[in-house]
Amino acid sequence: MSPQIFSENWRKPTTILISALSFVVFLILDFLDNFLCILYRYIDELFEGQASSCFCASKEQQVRNVGGYGEGELSETLYQRKNAFREMGFLGFAKKSRKTGGGAVVNRWSDCGCESCLSWMNDCDQKLHFVVREPSQAIADQDCRGKPAENVIFLHGFLCSSSFWTETVFPNLSERVNRNYRLFAIDLLGFGRSPKPRDCMYTLKEHLEMIEKSVICPFQLDSFHVVAHSMGCLIAIALAAKHSKLIKSITLVAPPYIPSKDGDSLRVLEKLAQRKLWPPFQFGTSFMSWYEHLGRCVCFLVCRNHRMWERIVKLLTRRRDLHFMTMDLTRHTHHSAWHTMHNVICGGAKLMDGYLQVLSKAGVKVVVIHGDKDNVVPLECSNNIQMIVPNAEVTIIKNADHSSVLLGRERDFTRRLEHIWESIAC
Repeated sequence: MSPQIFSENWRKPTTILISALSFVVFLILDFLDNFLCILYRYIDELFEGQASSCFCASKEQQVRNVGGYGEGELSETLYQRKNAFREMGFLGFAKKSRKTGGGAVVNRWSDCGCESCLSWMNDCDQKLHFVVREPSQAIADQDCRGKPAENVIFLHGFLCSSSFWTETVFPNLSERVNRNYRLFAIDLLGFGRSPKPRDCMYTLKEHLEMIEKSVICPFQLDSFHVVAHSMGCLIAIALAAKHSKLIKSITLVAPPYIPSKDGDSLRVLEKLAQRKLWPPFQFGTSFMSWYEHLGRCVCFLVCRNHRMWERIVKLLTRRRDLHFMTMDLTRHTHHSAWHTMHNVICGGAKLMDGYLQVLSKAGVKVVVIHGDKDNVVPLECSNNIQMIVPNAEVTIIKNADHSSVLLGRERDFTRRLEHIWESIAC
């Protein structure tokens, strides 16, 4: 028997076995998530006096509980996620008396209460945290040439912060750019050192309003470039479309753009977080995306105790300082990450076609950079953008994944950005 025939004979039984195992595992997770819905209800009432709302109820009940949000602002994936026990009405009694948890600044018992994680509460204006690098000779250049400094806004991806840019691009900028460009690296709402309010649903609209409130309006930006990675690309596209007369260029790195047919956000969730056991990363993504209460358990164990984990990692690696991405991984709350993932990545997909069409008609320079080994965001996402914006420049980096499309090639990436900005200035 040839090796090929032997392989084909085993392929079908293996596929059936994996499918059966997957069904059993996710069935158990469905049950556990329903059980934790009840458990968290009573624990929240014990520690906070009232139960926090969740998305185990029907869409109609959720709309009543949340309130204050317009049509389409909240993603359908929040309450249309498949769960075998929820669809059967199992444990439905736990949802009848659920109340909406409130409080804009009160920290939840399951969130970290360290000084670093609560530093945003000291800001009365509740603006985003950002790092700004002013041009070293902006005033002199403006006096000599009559031309103001260029502005660039950097937006990070999911579970990251402004460090993604300040630790990679900022140190590699040329002297000419340092003299003539003003750079803003932003911690998006709910991440890094930015506010993480409990009364916020972290919709695309709320992310945009906070960027405008924190950077665009205070600094009176009359023109700017945008550079974004991963999830930040969706916010960047929306921001650029809203300010299409001000935007000069938009650079999208590994954009998770999945066309949403007929506004079907669930299709996006199934595409980016398919319920699969293998590979492990895919399982982790589906675990955190489909199970609200199980995901909260992970955040309780990891994010709330991040200082302990950081000490352990430092001890094991014998390093005094951890990599910035390791530090950023826990700088959020479950509430902020959960709602941003659903309302921006999944729910925002149905708005992207319209936004991209606005940019195309406005003649905005759109540049897309993607790694051909990206196992987080399919390469087809970049091709989807080019179908709507035919003039978009799409660059595929060989042997690069979701992170190494930038990490490990910081200097080349920065030179590419500078070339994009200069091509607009000419």
